[in-house]
Amino acid sequence: MHALYALHLLSWFSLGLFSVVALAINYARRGEAPDALHRSHLRWQSRSFWLTLLALAVTTPLWLLFVFPGYVAWALIGLWYLYRYARGWWSYAERRPMPLPGA
Repeated sequence: MHALYALHLLSWFSLGLFSVVALAINYARRGEAPDALHRSHLRWQSRSFWLTLLALAVTTPLWLLFVFPGYVAWALIGLWYLYRYARGWWSYAERRPMPLPGA
C-alpha cells in the first residue's frame, strides 16, 4: 500500500504515468485485499484517481478559452489530488480505514 501511495504522489513528475500504473496494480490487487483496512484504501485511491481525471476533463475547456483560468483550475485540482493521497497515506500509516463516500 505504501508503494501505491508513493506512485500516486510521484505521478506529478511523470505526467500521471505512475498514477496509471498504481491504478492498474490497485485493480489487480483489489480482489485479494486481506481486510477492510486495505479495501478502504484501495477504494480511496481509485476514487481519488477517477475524480481527479473527471475534474481535469471538465476544466479542460478553460485552457482552450483562457490560459490563466485553466492554470488556476488545474493547480487547485493538483493541490486537492495531493491532499487526497497524503491524507490516505497518513491514515494508512496510522492503520485507520478511509471513510465510505457520503459517510
